[in-house]
Amino acid sequence: MKKPYQIKLNLYAELIRLDKPIGIYLLLWPTLWALFLAADGLPALDISLVFILGVILMRSAGCAVNDFADRNIDPHVARTAHRPIASGRISSREALLVFSALILLAFSIALLVLNPLSLQMACVALALAASYPFMKRYHFLPQVHLGLAFAWSIPMAVAAISNSFPSSWAWLLFLATVLWTTAYDSIYAIMDREDDIKLGVRSSAILFGSADRLIIALLQLLTLLSLFAVGIQLDLRYWYFISLTIVACLFFYQQFLIAEYDQEGLLRAFKNNHYVGLCVFLGILMSDYLPV
Repeated sequence: MKKPYQIKLNLYAELIRLDKPIGIYLLLWPTLWALFLAADGLPALDISLVFILGVILMRSAGCAVNDFADRNIDPHVARTAHRPIASGRISSREALLVFSALILLAFSIALLVLNPLSLQMACVALALAASYPFMKRYHFLPQVHLGLAFAWSIPMAVAAISNSFPSSWAWLLFLATVLWTTAYDSIYAIMDREDDIKLGVRSSAILFGSADRLIIALLQLLTLLSLFAVGIQLDLRYWYFISLTIVACLFFYQQFLIAEYDQEGLLRAFKNNHYVGLCVFLGILMSDYLPV
């Protein structure tokens, strides 16, 4: 039999979605893109570890504050009714304590390694992560807000490597990540669209309506064009552009998966973006290390 503290720790792990690491992957890939491009090869180990740990901690903190923000919404949505706060297994106060502890730990680690410029940018990252869960009450594009939160790791990573304000290629990569995140989170939002309409919650899936697949496809195309522009500006080798061709195929596959609007297909399309991020990363890596 599990002891009470073990049960509580398991609930906290469930709160921060440690059993569902897809969010960690989706935040990690753009961070790694930026680190390796800014370093023009292998980034410093200490900076890399800080950002990898930061991704895990900030994504976990985001899940905790998200469930706090949605504590009166999640019980009425089929997909989220089982979550720890929604099901009454932990309190809202506990979720805020977990969020605070994770943020404090992330900043403590960052203080050991990062330069003042990247630490200042980390404050913006915190503001974006903490405010995102509340945006669905105020406008129909909380997915864009999430994109800004996820993409902010890019200028932070570039500043940490170069100790200077990010140049134009970094902001192109930032734009690509915002577009990409908006696309895949809109796919995710379609799963809750009917429940969200009943509850008066806003999302891009509701805003796009019957044009959702078309707009998601346009966002995916713009993502590819932005990533292509990054490759041109940094004079990356053909391996990178081959990876973008594979990404285009993955986006086409996602459109196929969401065509019937069934929950399983939508979830598979959302999770498939892990391979999109991995593919771009491998293209960057091969451009640096494989022969022409």
